Amino acid sequence: MTLHPEIAEFLAALPAPPEGPLDPVAMRAADETHLPPVEERLPLHAVHDVTAKTDAGEVPVRVYTPAEADTYGLLVYFHGGAFFLGSLETHDHVARSLAQETGLRVVSVGYRLAPEAAFPAGLDDCYAAVRWAAGEDSGLDWDGATLAVAGDSSGGTFAAAVAARAHDDGFDRITHQILYYPSLDLDFDADRYPSLRENATGYGLETAGLKPFNAFYLDSGADPADPLVSPIKRTDLSGLPPALVVTAEHDPLRDEGELYGERLRAAGVAATVRRYPGAGHGFVQHFSWIPEYHRVFEETRDFLNRR
Repeated sequence: MTLHPEIAEFLAALPAPPEGPLDPVAMRAADETHLPPVEERLPLHAVHDVTAKTDAGEVPVRVYTPAEADTYGLLVYFHGGAFFLGSLETHDHVARSLAQETGLRVVSVGYRLAPEAAFPAGLDDCYAAVRWAAGEDSGLDWDGATLAVAGDSSGGTFAAAVAARAHDDGFDRITHQILYYPSLDLDFDADRYPSLRENATGYGLETAGLKPFNAFYLDSGADPADPLVSPIKRTDLSGLPPALVVTAEHDPLRDEGELYGERLRAAGVAATVRRYPGAGHGFVQHFSWIPEYHRVFEETRDFLNRR
């Protein structure tokens, strides 16, 4: 299927990227200028910011409560942005949609970003936030039943790494991992996966841009051979939580996500892999207003309800 016409129209109207090295501060500021005012966002029962006091230090989180209840299933969400972009604000609409559709209390994590924070600061924040959320001191009234981790793009990397780290630590409370077009192999050799060639140009995220966009993270000490950096490098995937892996047809990262799902299944993990036709990388963040892509939130709900 060709690229969805509304996505193609949007990409065609984008200005050429500025020449020269990437400027994280300027790029973050630009992202924040396109946000709708709070009063125009999807309404929920409650949305509030909290400082989670964790073993990794104080981590800002935003809590989304879809309805009043005595206890809640929890979904801890990690935003994308190549480890140096993204924020609680830029992905606020994703967290709201997840809360509304799943009925879970969503905890979005404002983890530390590269290059200012060296590896593994961001990963430490994400893992610590999950453990905090499940604790009595969090005040989140976890029901003890559902504790999911989810993320898009580099946030999907963190979700997979957090699930693996929790397993290795004997923290067995994570019940689901939800990975939206995750970056699972930070060795960006263009010959490693066919989709890196097939979707190299013209679909938003380009293969040639993977190295420079991820350089802030890798240069901060993240080793692509480390399974906590490239989760697909993990040799033993058995015992990990059930997974939903969502990929996009026109994404350079498509094949590594689908291979990860296959490897999870081969290791005895219940894994569902869904490829969204006509979509490119980032469609959950940027194009979930298109009905056929908003369905990803319904699919997430159905996956969580299967347990």
